[in-house]
Amino acid sequence: MDKDTRNAIERATQRARRLLEEDFAAQLEGDFDVHRDGAVAAKAGKHLSARQAFSRERIVAAIEHKRAAGMSAADAARDYLRDAAFTALNRFVALKMLEARELVQECITKGEQSAGYREFCGMAPGLPLLPDSAGYRLYIESLFDELSTEVKVLFDRRDPSSVLWPKRATFEQVLEILNAAELAGVWGEDETIGWVYQFFNGQDERKKMREESQAPRNSRELAVRNQFFTPRYVVQFLTDNTLGRIWYEMRGTKTALAEKCEYMVRRPGEEFAPRAKKDPRDLRVLDPACGSGHFLLYAFDLLLAIYEEAHADPESPRSEATGTTLLEDYSSIEALRKAVPGLVLAHNLHGVDIDARCAQIAQLALWMRAQKAFRDFGVGRAERAQIRRSNIVVAEPLVADEQIAKEFVAKLRDAELGRVFMSLVESLNLAGDMGLLLRVETLVKVPARKQGDMFAPPEERIRAALERFVREEASTTNTRRRLFADDAAHGVALLGVGEKRFDAVLMNPPFGAGSLRAKREFESVYPKTKNDVYAAFVERSIELLSSRGRIGAITSRTGFFLLSFQKWREQVLLRLAPPVVFADLGAGVLDSAMVETAAYCLEARA
Repeated sequence: MDKDTRNAIERATQRARRLLEEDFAAQLEGDFDVHRDGAVAAKAGKHLSARQAFSRERIVAAIEHKRAAGMSAADAARDYLRDAAFTALNRFVALKMLEARELVQECITKGEQSAGYREFCGMAPGLPLLPDSAGYRLYIESLFDELSTEVKVLFDRRDPSSVLWPKRATFEQVLEILNAAELAGVWGEDETIGWVYQFFNGQDERKKMREESQAPRNSRELAVRNQFFTPRYVVQFLTDNTLGRIWYEMRGTKTALAEKCEYMVRRPGEEFAPRAKKDPRDLRVLDPACGSGHFLLYAFDLLLAIYEEAHADPESPRSEATGTTLLEDYSSIEALRKAVPGLVLAHNLHGVDIDARCAQIAQLALWMRAQKAFRDFGVGRAERAQIRRSNIVVAEPLVADEQIAKEFVAKLRDAELGRVFMSLVESLNLAGDMGLLLRVETLVKVPARKQGDMFAPPEERIRAALERFVREEASTTNTRRRLFADDAAHGVALLGVGEKRFDAVLMNPPFGAGSLRAKREFESVYPKTKNDVYAAFVERSIELLSSRGRIGAITSRTGFFLLSFQKWREQVLLRLAPPVVFADLGAGVLDSAMVETAAYCLEARA
């Protein structure tokens, strides 16, 4: 995507953000008595309808949840406002992208004259007569409800950040911005939603943060300061020489990836240690700072070819997960092609980030890529692939309202499981600042399963209990329960990631200083790499590799020559995972980031 196009996306994103935040701020103050300074009226005003009063309770519960996580009243109110504006904008951007892929009917490109809405009105002729475009809103929200069964993080209207809806004039202006001619060509591009994510936080905001503090003061600043889009060629270079190269060696060089991976480094007549073949469902790829999912999107493309080659291979091994071969489970290539988009998202691709907004973007991007594959295979022209699971995790503290936590533990009816859960609550205190750098799996003592034990693992039992806990009560406390359960589910998922081992880790990790809030813990657990967050991410990623697994990273190049990184080079890289491919890229690679970069691949020792 060229500079002019990116600039157009940036202008549109910033204009839409201002419109939505101004509108939502006015609604919060005028309708719900929630002020920007964090002041919240004790009771709902009598001017509110019963539905509006319930909406207010959800808003207040979300703000209180943020305050319980350590935010000031003003910061919590501002953060809720940002969440609401970001979610609204992302949903409208998502609908534009879904239109371009024919995954939904035309719904917002022509506003209330869109073909999908006109057809919807044919079934309910009274909708256009409702005041303030309420009928059109009902139609758009019905699309959200349909999509939320598969892309829950972004489209779930039970999320408190989705309570607010733009006034008619604001909505029309936002649609005018998104439907501008200069953006007409961007909606079919997978990376567009990632650029919207990066540009939502403007350069002025980043500059102000750096002027006020050299180091990030909290998890949000750490996320915003490190939102830099990884160029496509870097993504390909690192993925080709990790996941691509691993499969190339497993196949004894006889693979279509030899041509597909144009950046794979090979030498004439080279020799390498043989690798045992794996069932593709056992190949795991992780991006520990996944942002909007660019590495995972390209890895998805390679995995499609990997699955087809394994299916056609009579010597393909059985999966460790299922005990079967692909051919046993999918008797024809057509059956495999119908299943493989869901298999890739369920088994292969994993992402973690400290910014909950990333989860919205990355999950949507992967879901759209899966739908494209479904259609490209010719098996889903009249339907969508049913994607029920993805492995995108938000690393955040588990904000446990004491009363709700006690209620949940009591309902577990299992003292040992209750201890595991409370240990998880305590261990996640710095998850929002450290992300996967927090070694949750070493902090939470999960009891080993006994021989012949038929019960599910503790993590699965906690997850199932959380789902029941939320369903049990539909009263006003349900928002608090849902926020608690969402945090807990991500905590359990983060624990699950830490317990896995990965064939390939791909990343553009944060660089520079870590969060001031986590400084003491960070320096204590990463004494060899505490001088820069990216060095610690490399150290941690090596821990998460399987034997001879590979890391592909783009980071500052300073670690390869500064004296202060000597321990990192000698005790981490050379001792545990020496470089196998290295490209010194210099400046100007990560858009506006003022950093000279290197892209390199490491291989863990056997």
